[in-house]
Amino acid sequence: MKLAESPLLPKDNDGPVFARPWEAQAFAMAVKLNEAGVFTWVEWAETLGAELKAQPERPYYESWLAALERLVEAKGVMSEGERLARVDAWDRAAKATPHGQPITLSRD
Repeated sequence: MKLAESPLLPKDNDGPVFARPWEAQAFAMAVKLNEAGVFTWVEWAETLGAELKAQPERPYYESWLAALERLVEAKGVMSEGERLARVDAWDRAAKATPHGQPITLSRD
């Protein structure tokens, strides 16, 4: 089955539908990591399925992001510490950014 054929994937007649930009970015990251050989679509489907089953009430793309985080850690692309540091940096940057302005991460 192709990724776009997934029965739970939010979509319309033109393909995947995203409510927020981060959803499209997470989708694109999964596609690019697959293309780079980091994981197979079978691994992706199993990991995403486990996330969806574990928390069925969670919004679909939050499960998508959780699966992506789990796989990049399992494959050694990013450690848990690196991921948590990035999450913390984004949280601090978002809180410091005025509404309507783009969020910018500093390099420190």
